[in-house]
Amino acid sequence: MSALALPAAAPAQGSAPRLVVDRAAIAANVRRAAAVSGSPVLAVVKADGFGAGAVTAARTALAAGATWVGTATLAESVALRRAGVAAPLLCWLLPVDADWATALRLRIDVAIASVPHLRAVAAAGSAAGMRARVHLHVDTGMARDGAAAADLGALVVTAAEAEAAGLIEVVGAMGHLARADEPGDASNAAGIAAFRRALGLIAAAGLRPAVRHLAATEAALRLPAAAFDLVRIGAGLVGIGPGLRPALTLTAPVVLTRRVAAGTPVGYGHAARTTSATVLALLPLGYADGLPRRIDAAAGVQLAGRRCAVVGRVSMDQVVVDAGPHGVALGAPATVFGPGDRGEPTAADWARWAGTIEHDVVTGIGTRVSRVVASRS
Repeated sequence: MSALALPAAAPAQGSAPRLVVDRAAIAANVRRAAAVSGSPVLAVVKADGFGAGAVTAARTALAAGATWVGTATLAESVALRRAGVAAPLLCWLLPVDADWATALRLRIDVAIASVPHLRAVAAAGSAAGMRARVHLHVDTGMARDGAAAADLGALVVTAAEAEAAGLIEVVGAMGHLARADEPGDASNAAGIAAFRRALGLIAAAGLRPAVRHLAATEAALRLPAAAFDLVRIGAGLVGIGPGLRPALTLTAPVVLTRRVAAGTPVGYGHAARTTSATVLALLPLGYADGLPRRIDAAAGVQLAGRRCAVVGRVSMDQVVVDAGPHGVALGAPATVFGPGDRGEPTAADWARWAGTIEHDVVTGIGTRVSRVVASRS
């Protein structure tokens, strides 16, 4: 029996779904956020850099002037350190039994929102003979992460005692705003005021955090009073936010075509039927790859320079589009979403069609979709 013959070369880039990451757009977004807010940028690269790749996003942002990097989880921060990212690095979503020793060893700052968390990281610092770098995390009105107002006093007092004992260093203070995308909402002013009160408590305890950060992307671009010493730009890196450049383009090739008559049922449940004789094109991309399964009838892709509607339900691995009566060549690339400046749908379009937000669309792109780093002209 002969050995299985393998291809001599890798498939062409256009032969499979791919997400093109525009580093020039990421860099431009960092510079714009810094210019609009008047503050240095902490590049948030959680969820694999909002789809762009955490290492790519971090390195690009730092090269464009960002001074910090941030992640949600410790594992995400550790991966950046192992990839050689040496900039100041913060993570903020930590269980009380987190691997504090690794955070200490790799000089990863940790956000702390409760006394039990603070005691755990201080104990790790004592055992290692090192001071943990801590950002006190304040709830400014979301009832989510961060210390509630009723618990903040105890956290600050405990932090001051731990710093005096040489177990921690309070490097920063942070919070978050719930409705920064609605800059006129009264909750924003209330959140900023709550953060200022927290900073007063921290200062009164003798703590002097070097960086105070409240604003994420929307607040950085819309609420100057929320800027403080750093602004955290996450979704904004890939262009989600007012005045920013979209950095991600998702494409997939046509892998099969068929000419069908009017009234042909398509896909699971025969949820759609063709309204006229046409050519259907199959794309190897489905909800397992992050394409939203539930979309309205307006959803489509750009194919051969034309907007072509999605027909029927999105399957796990594939989706059918109406290529029109003249059809399309096998292998032709379909643009699922992109910046929109060439007539293609955008991530915002897909979010609207799916009844969700752009963040959900871009972070959902799965691992079967290859990432290609490029710079658009």
